[in-house]
Amino acid sequence: MGELTGFKVLMIALAFFGVVIGVNVIMAWQAVATFPGIEVRNSYEASQEFDAHKAAQDALGWTVEARYAGKVLEIEMTGPDGAPAEVASMVALVGWATSTRDDVTPEFTRNGAVYATPLDLPDGNWNIRLKAVAGNGAEFTRRIPLLISNGQG
Repeated sequence: MGELTGFKVLMIALAFFGVVIGVNVIMAWQAVATFPGIEVRNSYEASQEFDAHKAAQDALGWTVEARYAGKVLEIEMTGPDGAPAEVASMVALVGWATSTRDDVTPEFTRNGAVYATPLDLPDGNWNIRLKAVAGNGAEFTRRIPLLISNGQG
């Protein structure tokens, strides 16, 4: 093996720190590349409309629940009286909580208060970004976290 010289110690130290720095650069690159981190394009403009939008949405009194079972995603939307909400249109973006890579906007079929779609979602932490418009034109938005474990939500 030979004698441990100053040159060998220097090479060992440089190799160690080279590996550490290389792994950190790769991990940082992957973190930035896979998560855009953007909720809104312009936070100032979004804040100006927030209170009016929230008041109109709260006035609807809607309750929203999401369920996933048997490879079917269901979103139930009810009004303040428990009856189906008066929804003119509804779109839901379904994706991982930490990546936009597998985002999908499925087509839903409505049965009363329940919107359903067949969807194959693997176990993990998912988000449903719901956008609906009421019969009176009020916009309703909601981010619904959905944890899927063992094929059940």
